[in-house]
Amino acid sequence: MLAKWPIRNKLLVGVGLLTVLVATLSTSGFLGLYAYRSLVRSLHNRAAELPLATELAQKVSDLRVSVTANPSEGAAASADQPQPSDADTVRDRFRTNFDAVQSAFEDYSSQLAQNDQDDFLINDRSSERAVVAQMQETIARLADLAESSAWPLDAKRLEQLNSQLDSAQGLSGKLPSFLYRRIHDLAGEVRGRYRTLIILTWLTTILALVTFVLLVHLFYRWVFRPLQVLLEGSRVVAAGNFGYRIQLDSQDEMAELARSLNDMTSRFQAIRDDLDHQVQLRTRQVVRSEQLASVGFLAAGVSHEINNPLASIAMCAESLEGRLAEIAPGDDPQSELVRRYLRMIQTEAFRCKEITEKLLDFSRLGDVQHQPTDLSELIQGVIDMVRHLGKYQKKQINFSPAGPVVAEVNGQEIKQVVLNMITNALDAVDSGGVLTIDLHTTGEFAEMVFTDNGCGMTQEVLEHLFEPFFTRKRGGQGTGLGLSIVYRIVSEHGGQIEATSAGPAKGSQLRITLPLAESTPTDSHKENTHHYQAA
Repeated sequence: MLAKWPIRNKLLVGVGLLTVLVATLSTSGFLGLYAYRSLVRSLHNRAAELPLATELAQKVSDLRVSVTANPSEGAAASADQPQPSDADTVRDRFRTNFDAVQSAFEDYSSQLAQNDQDDFLINDRSSERAVVAQMQETIARLADLAESSAWPLDAKRLEQLNSQLDSAQGLSGKLPSFLYRRIHDLAGEVRGRYRTLIILTWLTTILALVTFVLLVHLFYRWVFRPLQVLLEGSRVVAAGNFGYRIQLDSQDEMAELARSLNDMTSRFQAIRDDLDHQVQLRTRQVVRSEQLASVGFLAAGVSHEINNPLASIAMCAESLEGRLAEIAPGDDPQSELVRRYLRMIQTEAFRCKEITEKLLDFSRLGDVQHQPTDLSELIQGVIDMVRHLGKYQKKQINFSPAGPVVAEVNGQEIKQVVLNMITNALDAVDSGGVLTIDLHTTGEFAEMVFTDNGCGMTQEVLEHLFEPFFTRKRGGQGTGLGLSIVYRIVSEHGGQIEATSAGPAKGSQLRITLPLAESTPTDSHKENTHHYQAA
């Protein structure tokens, strides 16, 4: 489920886990630091509290001494009861020491209240607060008893005062003992807190390690492994294996990138295959052009030399046939056999002469005049000429031009091309067969397509179709120069010719492209649509 998340959400999960990791470690560290800080501050505050408690106890002791001590040393003086002459001295001394006790008590109470803000275990001061409350009541009673100016002479009041002083001295003496006992118990309290912190530290460390391992695992699974797969796949494709496809099972941007790389590889493979096909095609065209050039060079050199002997042979055979008729008239079997041989010599001589004439046509190179020519009229003229031939009367030609298509060509040569295309196609179909001719424009080119439902061609025939003297006509007819001449003419016009076939008995298609004229004239032929059939 998580693998289908986009990388943005995965990164947010990673950031969340990293935040948990940092927060866990930070919490563990800060807890330890704050515990140490609280302990130190508590010890500091209690250390400040201890001298104040000691001072308070000392001031209370001094106050008690000031009441019980007799300032007069006369014989009439009594240790337990001051004389009237000493009342003022006792009262003043009591007031001074009482003020000192109140001041020390206020300092201690203030420090105790300040220490109450700490929450460490050593700062449990409930006992101190109870003693302070009792001392505050005792000091208030002492203040009430000392309001009368004659209290030093009042035995009952003096006894009550001494009782309160004893109570205050006892209470003040407890305060340092509380702190001493609390410090004594501090070791156990700190040990418990230390164990708690150690357990918490271990737990947070384990949690941090688990979070870190999970983060590393997710990073490897979501980021590193897909990148590694992409890198390895790109290296395989870069090595030339365009059939390799990168496979990622996620649905995030990494998978989208893998699909894009696969699509790009598919396009590269298609382009490479197309380029290989084009290279092979151009190579065959170059080889074919070289072959045609060689044949043309050979034909130009020997055609004239061959034609004259062939003409002499034919004329001599014809003359001998005439002389034989004069010498041996009648139905003599030997004479008839000689006449048949002489006619065969004439026929083969004229056939060789026809081949040499085609060789001359094939080798005839040079500048020819190109002019705007309506290909639809040209094709129609050839159809009108062929459809009256007897051997083609039972075969059908369909031609449906959409209007005039004007190309910059030599009309006679292109007419020869069209004638070869039509006769070859009609020779390839049986009686009742159909040849369909399509004429249209494609960009800056005119395109003629000749499609038949005849015998079709094998891959071997397609590869050698335009080579000189290569023929697969049924019946062994033909010289094998017709399509070579067509190829030369189309190439000289800056066009292309391409043959395709689904296989034997599946028909054939030849496609010829020729450059269009720079400006196409408009005339009445544009509105005419013809459908011609030759039966």
